[in-house]
Amino acid sequence: MNLKSLINDIPKPIRLFLGKALLVFIIWKLVYGLFLSDSRLLDSPLTTHVANASVFVLNGLGDMSGFTSKTELSTYIEGEGLVTQKASKIYHYDKLVLYIADICNGLELMVLYIGFIVCMPSRFWRKVKYVIIGVILIDFINILRCTGLIYLREYYHAYFDFAHHYLFKAAVYTATFLMWMVYARKISLKKDEVV
Repeated sequence: MNLKSLINDIPKPIRLFLGKALLVFIIWKLVYGLFLSDSRLLDSPLTTHVANASVFVLNGLGDMSGFTSKTELSTYIEGEGLVTQKASKIYHYDKLVLYIADICNGLELMVLYIGFIVCMPSRFWRKVKYVIIGVILIDFINILRCTGLIYLREYYHAYFDFAHHYLFKAAVYTATFLMWMVYARKISLKKDEVV
C-alpha cells in the first residue's frame, strides 16, 4: 500500500478539510512569523486588553480592590535563550501577582478556532457569526482564566501551579472544543449551502 492509496482511502470531505486546515496553518505561521510576531501588532493590544479586563473584574469582585496593570519590559526564558519584550504585569498594591506574556493572550487559540470554522463547510454568514461569537467567548474565558489565576496566587497559592498548567488550560480547550462541536453539529450539507 502506498501513500497515494492511503490518501485516496480518506473520505473526500475529510481530505478537503485537512487540506484547507494545512493551508490556513501554513499561511498563519508565515504571516505571523514574518510580519506580526516582532511588531506585536496583534499581541500588544490583546495582551494589554486581557490584563486590563482582568484587573477590572478583580477590582469589581466584592471586597477585592487595589489591582492595577502595567505594560513593562520583561525578560524570560524561551527555548534555550533569554527573550526581552514588553508584557503586561498585574500588581496588587504594588506587589507583582501575574505576568501575562503574549503567549498567554489567547491569540493562538483564537486563530485555531477561526481556522477550524473557516475550513468546515457552511454558509458564509454562519461562519462569520460563529467566528465573532467564538472569539468573544474565548477572550472572555481567557480573562476569567487570568482572573482565577490571580485570585489563586493571592489567596490559595498552593493551587496556583496546578491551575495554571493543567486545570485552566483544560477548561479553555474544552470550551473551545465544545464551541466547535456546536458549530459542527448544525452544519447543513445541502448543496447550495456548502462553501
